[in-house]
Amino acid sequence: MLPVGLLLSDGQLHRAGQLRPATALDEIEPIGDDRVRRNEAYYGLLLLSRVVTRLGPYSPVPPEVIAALPAADYAYLQSLYASVNGQAFSGMAPGGAVAAPAQPVTAAGPAIIETECPHCGALLELNLDEGHA
Repeated sequence: MLPVGLLLSDGQLHRAGQLRPATALDEIEPIGDDRVRRNEAYYGLLLLSRVVTRLGPYSPVPPEVIAALPAADYAYLQSLYASVNGQAFSGMAPGGAVAAPAQPVTAAGPAIIETECPHCGALLELNLDEGHA
């Protein structure tokens, strides 16, 4: 269930849908789309529109419907995608949204990595130890 939901012009609010596991083609094919070439952030819309198989009255779900969702619902779908596919959501840019760690994670010491935000370029320090938020 989407946290906010898709409000249609007739006033109906739709929060239920269905998401299937992604295939390799789901993640590869949008890279060739002209919309992604012009704006890499569009990749996430195309990817989610391929794996969200139903949302309210829409089946299949076009990218324009995903784009019309409130930001909280889009973030929820990204998180659900990651959970279903057992990976970080790679829908922000072709080839993966999260930059490769600047330093490797080692078994000795805390599991802290440095990475770069794909949006603003800020350096981030992530603690991957269990029990840390």
